[in-house]
Amino acid sequence: MEVLVVGAGVIGLATARAAAARGHDVVIAERTAAIGTGISSRNSEVIHGGMYYPTGSVRARHCVAGRRMLYAFCERHGVAHRKCGKLIVATTDAERARIDAILALGRANGVDGLRLLERNEVATLEPALRCVGALQSSETGIIDGHAYMLALHGALEAEGGAIAFGTPVERVERHAGRWRVTFGGSDAGAMDFDAVVNCAGLGAQTVARACVDYPPDRIPPLVLCKGNYFSYASRPAFRHLIYPVPVDGGLGVHVTLDLAGRMRFGPDVEWIETENYDVDAARAQSFYARIRSYWPALPDDTLSADYCGIRPKLTGPGEPAADFVIDGPDSHGLPGLIHFFGIESPGLTASLSLADAAVALLDERSPAA
Repeated sequence: MEVLVVGAGVIGLATARAAAARGHDVVIAERTAAIGTGISSRNSEVIHGGMYYPTGSVRARHCVAGRRMLYAFCERHGVAHRKCGKLIVATTDAERARIDAILALGRANGVDGLRLLERNEVATLEPALRCVGALQSSETGIIDGHAYMLALHGALEAEGGAIAFGTPVERVERHAGRWRVTFGGSDAGAMDFDAVVNCAGLGAQTVARACVDYPPDRIPPLVLCKGNYFSYASRPAFRHLIYPVPVDGGLGVHVTLDLAGRMRFGPDVEWIETENYDVDAARAQSFYARIRSYWPALPDDTLSADYCGIRPKLTGPGEPAADFVIDGPDSHGLPGLIHFFGIESPGLTASLSLADAAVALLDERSPAA
């Protein structure tokens, strides 16, 4: 089967590599000049446990399975990572009840390595942390996201797959039992494929609208939610990732560590109308207040605007968070067409499992053309 994957972010790369490993002829169409220039390079680079998501949801199932697959992939391919663990902290008794609920959800989801810690136990692990208790996730870690994508790219090429950079998809339509895809860019033209997998991230809805006969009412809204990060100027104060209890739209302003030993804070939640990657330095003031709820000793004037990412949400502020959407032929009836919508956190963690799910849909007997 000749397969076109749209988008060379982490989901597209993982899907293309999985399809090529199953014997399919695979090409990725990437509109930019490099891999992972969007969501995949603008996140916390955290390998998540899977304790936040409703039991049985697409997020929960693929986060838990994908985490195990990702650690194994990193070991096999020499991708830098570290299982540093994280603490979800309760700073009040009301928040303690919320982390109890997160623990119960995590156990229902099959998450390993969860345990509640009392205040004195937390103080032993992280003396600078102020809280009444915490939930420890020993399976949470950090990863070099770009190295991971490079490894996926290399694995794809080893299986005979390729990426066409600077190649935006402009139209997808059925032609003689296959998908005829029209491309823009310097090598504009059209090619036929047996299957098309839309992994375009923030551009997924645009690609879906370019698919002739794909029902418009199946295309979910795209709601842009920016997450800003601020870097810390001094030596890291913590050895674990530190998370507050979740907030509407995200997991709260947390302590992020990278493999180089730097400490950052973020992301926050900023609902926006148009895509932009400017970080407003004035937002640091709200960061100080949030961080000091669990780290009172944060010094003044130590946070600097760093970078931001944009979550491709399917629901807006005040609405229940939507699940990941994998819309395949079994649902919409068009053979060989798969759309990924709303793949935000924990998309990187879940990427290998999501990729396998997409390839399984390709390998199933598709509805008649």
